[in-house]
Amino acid sequence: MTTENLNELHAFVVVATERSFTRAAARLGLSRSALSRSMSMLEARLGVRLLIRTTRSVSTTAEGETLLTTLAPRLQEIDETIASIRSRKDRPAGSIRITSHDHAIATALWPRLLHLLKAHPEISIEFSVDYAMTDIAAHRFDAGVRVGNRVDKDMIAVQIAPELRMAVVASPAYLENRTLPSVPEDLTHHQCINLRLPTHGGLYAWDLEKNGTPVKVKVQGQTVFNTTGLMLQASLDGMGCAYVPYDLVQHHIEAGRLAPVLKSWWPRFPGYHLYYANRRHISPALALVIEALRYRAPGKPVVGRRPR
Repeated sequence: MTTENLNELHAFVVVATERSFTRAAARLGLSRSALSRSMSMLEARLGVRLLIRTTRSVSTTAEGETLLTTLAPRLQEIDETIASIRSRKDRPAGSIRITSHDHAIATALWPRLLHLLKAHPEISIEFSVDYAMTDIAAHRFDAGVRVGNRVDKDMIAVQIAPELRMAVVASPAYLENRTLPSVPEDLTHHQCINLRLPTHGGLYAWDLEKNGTPVKVKVQGQTVFNTTGLMLQASLDGMGCAYVPYDLVQHHIEAGRLAPVLKSWWPRFPGYHLYYANRRHISPALALVIEALRYRAPGKPVVGRRPR
């Protein structure tokens, strides 16, 4: 439907409701003659008579009444929706969809967004756990979370967490009577707990590094998972070595439930970043989410700034 057709339909509803070309023209800001011509064009295009004109009043034909009954509530819904959207321009409200790794949700997003949600009941947030390199535009997400060095260059990225350190761990029960790995290649002789990535369907090769020398190791084992939490549990249950974020296992290491493996090879990555499309205007709700998540190093003063 063209813009002109929609305007004519709206004008028809006003004429039929007012039952007067003079009053309808005043409401619409048109001349009476221009409005009359517009209605004649609408009738000609539809091939039916919609209005009965007399010198004193205007009424609808049976076809006109049917059209009025159908159009009036729908045009009112459109007007109300547009008014609602405009009212949100400066008011944080609406739904925000974020795709993220579950570890990032648990450690970076949820602790801070919980407070935001309590303070702003008109904002709702949908968290979608996904290990894939999700195209947020194609899947209609407002934002996504990735490690900083994996954000597409055409996206705006905001750091939301400190540097990420990965760890290799295993339970004392698993390591008992086994030779502790001394170099990454030794992992190929151990049971390891694998992660399957949905993007390509393959198993994740473990990234290790020492003195600036990176190494990728493809490991084997009896178990494959697609979430970090399950990999950690399998390691605690003695099923082999796991490659997981250090902050998830630190307290298990301190309690003696897990032991570090190849600690001198544990790599560090840029922290999690929230990324979103490079667009001129973002909603007030998304702006609040971005500022709530923005990472500030300890001791660094908070400087007021609006997201781009």
